[in-house]
Amino acid sequence: MAEVERRAAAYGLPPLGWPADWPPNTLAAMRAAVWAEREGRGAPFAHAAFRRAFAEGADLADPRVLADIAVAVGLDGTALGGAIAAPDVKDDLRARTEAALDLGVRGVPTLAVGDRLLYGDDRLEEASGLRRR
Repeated sequence: MAEVERRAAAYGLPPLGWPADWPPNTLAAMRAAVWAEREGRGAPFAHAAFRRAFAEGADLADPRVLADIAVAVGLDGTALGGAIAAPDVKDDLRARTEAALDLGVRGVPTLAVGDRLLYGDDRLEEASGLRRR
């Protein structure tokens, strides 16, 4: 955690506020992200979720936090509970996870540059020096 905090400061990011129950169970958050993407708000949802978790220390396992994030990015927070329980959203997340594993992803974050996978935010500098093929 100290190393992540050091790198975040070096990148000029705000101080980290780790969630109290780090690491949380983020399954609901991942399902919410799939739903948000389907609703055309995937990137804003992901950015807001990371900000809430790591700048504010919010718990992404808390459905109320996820609903608040949904509302903040223009989604219907009351629809979130049904969306993350929907079989098609569950199946979609499972398929995306299996596709990532099939590509060789074994952890997060993983950066893909051409046919090369780089695991960890400590590999950003290396990734920036690689060319796409």
